[in-house]
Amino acid sequence: MSAPDRTRPVCVLVGAPGSGKTTVGRALAAALGVEFRDTDADIEQMAGKPIPEIFIDEGEAHFRTLERAAVAAALAGCPGVLALGGGAVLAEETRAALVGHTVVHLSVELSDAVKRVGLGAGRPLLAINPRATLKQLMDQRRPLYAEVATATVATDGRTPEEIAAEIAALLKG
Repeated sequence: MSAPDRTRPVCVLVGAPGSGKTTVGRALAAALGVEFRDTDADIEQMAGKPIPEIFIDEGEAHFRTLERAAVAAALAGCPGVLALGGGAVLAEETRAALVGHTVVHLSVELSDAVKRVGLGAGRPLLAINPRATLKQLMDQRRPLYAEVATATVATDGRTPEEIAAEIAALLKG
């Protein structure tokens, strides 16, 4: 048996805003004893400013370009748990790059997502009519999450630790 690839993610988390990618990702990485990386944080570091400012200053198209580059770099060089931004799966090249990776879709229903994200604070795509916009984003992206996922884990009404434990068990499976 070959040694695990230390440059590829142990697990990639995808899901809608409010699904718990960052919170669960940190808990999972701690449980597995590996690093945690979030492509949204990578984008902010690369751009030198928060994501809402990127949307305001350069627009969504520029943000998505940065996001594709951040995801590609992280897939090639993150030996731990990797969380992708909620819209990363919109890019066909990102979906193609996820083939062969262990990808866990953290599913969340609208009511839990709204409770977790609040109504738009710091989330540029949710600035206007956040509940309706979040529902639309979730409906649009759910098939894409399902397309890339090797497993789906429901997060509604559960603690990050419970979710991380389920994913850790799946990874050992």
